[in-house]
Amino acid sequence: MDQRVTVTAATDSDLDELAAVAAQTFPLACPPAVSHENVAAFIAQNLTADRFATYLRDPERAVLIATVDGRIVGYAMMIRGVPDDPVVQEAVTVRPAVELSKMYVLPDAHGSAVAAELMTAAVQRATEDGAAAVWLGVNQNNRRAQRFYAKHGFSVSGTKTFLLGTHLENDYVMLRVLA
Repeated sequence: MDQRVTVTAATDSDLDELAAVAAQTFPLACPPAVSHENVAAFIAQNLTADRFATYLRDPERAVLIATVDGRIVGYAMMIRGVPDDPVVQEAVTVRPAVELSKMYVLPDAHGSAVAAELMTAAVQRATEDGAAAVWLGVNQNNRRAQRFYAKHGFSVSGTKTFLLGTHLENDYVMLRVLA
């Protein structure tokens, strides 16, 4: 995939395609031990067109899409702030902060410039929104994602858990301080 990547804010006209991309990409980041039922339940609860419509209307969130030739090939969702979770509060000490809550790219775009362009746009958006840092959670077994985030200036600042259906996942909290 060598075509030009465009990153823009998602709109209502993107909802169905965005939800389809989310449903296709989310399972790729899940560890093998997570059941298909738990993955499907997460998608049904969090990654539908209706849920994305809610996200688009939330002033604390930004949803970015990466397109190539008019086709959505990846997306990122950012959320202003740090949750009340004391473990995350301890790991993310730089404020104000923005969470890079989701960032996924379709398999046929892996290894292309799509993820890097999406990351650049997400960090730029956080900077424009006045953030001093961007943080994220990444599964401790997802070494590929950890390498990607490290390449883009993130470092491990702590750990947290993430409930995926009935399965408790262990994540690293990674932080990038913005200049």
